[in-house]
Amino acid sequence: MYPRNIGRALGIGVRVAGRIAGQRIAAAAQPAASAPPSAPRLDINSIRAQSAVAASGSTIRAQSQAQTASRTAAQTSRGISSGISGFLRPFRRVGGIVWLEVTGSFFLLFAAVFALRLWQNWSGMSGISKDFAIGAAVVFLYLGVTSFWRAHHR
Repeated sequence: MYPRNIGRALGIGVRVAGRIAGQRIAAAAQPAASAPPSAPRLDINSIRAQSAVAASGSTIRAQSQAQTASRTAAQTSRGISSGISGFLRPFRRVGGIVWLEVTGSFFLLFAAVFALRLWQNWSGMSGISKDFAIGAAVVFLYLGVTSFWRAHHR
C-alpha cells in the first residue's frame, strides 16, 4: 500500500501543478488579448509576445485534450480490470483449493523421502542426523496434512 500512496500523491501533485500552470498561462494571455488595439508596431519583442500568446492558447488546448484522453484511458483500464476480476472471481476459490492440494502433495512427498531415508539408514546414522531427519519428516508431514485440511475446509 505504501508505494500506491506515493504514486497517488505524486499524481495529484502533478495534476495540481499542471492546473496552476494552465491558469497562469491563461491569465497571462487574457490581458494581452483584451488590451485595446494600438498602432501596429513591427518590433521583434511584440512579435515574440504574440507568438507566445498563441502558443499558450494551443498549449492549454493540448493540455485539456491530454487530460481528457488520460481520464478516458483510466476509465477504460478500470473497466477492463473490473471485468477481468469479475470473470475470474468464480475460479479464485477453486484455484486456491487446487494450490493447497498441490503444495500439500509436495510437502507429503518430502516427508516420505525423509522418512524413507531415515528407515533405510537408521543403524548407520549419527544422533544429530537422526534428529534432523525425524524433525524434517515431522515438519513436512505437518505442513502436508494441514494444507489438505485447509483445502477441505474451503
